[in-house]
Amino acid sequence: MPAFVTFGRILFAVLFVYTGATKLFALQATADFIATKVVVPDVVAPYAQQVETATAMTTPQLLAIAVGGLEVIAGLMIALNFGARFFAMLMIIYLAVATVLFDDFWNQASPDNAKMVVDALKNLSIIGALFMLMGYGRTTRPAEAAYGDV
Repeated sequence: MPAFVTFGRILFAVLFVYTGATKLFALQATADFIATKVVVPDVVAPYAQQVETATAMTTPQLLAIAVGGLEVIAGLMIALNFGARFFAMLMIIYLAVATVLFDDFWNQASPDNAKMVVDALKNLSIIGALFMLMGYGRTTRPAEAAYGDV
């Protein structure tokens, strides 16, 4: 059983490594997409301006680098089972926020929102898998103990 869990963990992590790498390789396209959905709050705007000045990059570009890097690093750590619970929790938070910001199917008409609904449900199922990773931790437990915790 541990071999199947390890293999499943690696296959699951490929999703994050791939999507993070594509965000980093197409940095400007990712930044443009983020710019259409994310608005910097007025409270944070002066600090964002300071960071933009210091890095000579826009806030969407910095966010694209941050989320791409988070996905690649979290995917690798989950695959290697090193800090998997911590990175699973980070990915749960990231996916929850991304689902609310980018898959806003409730703002679209019924036939047009089908792809957004599927994307939101996909993210929800990935969040469920991440919760399972957090529940299992580093070592596998007997089936009785795993189901007895409920």
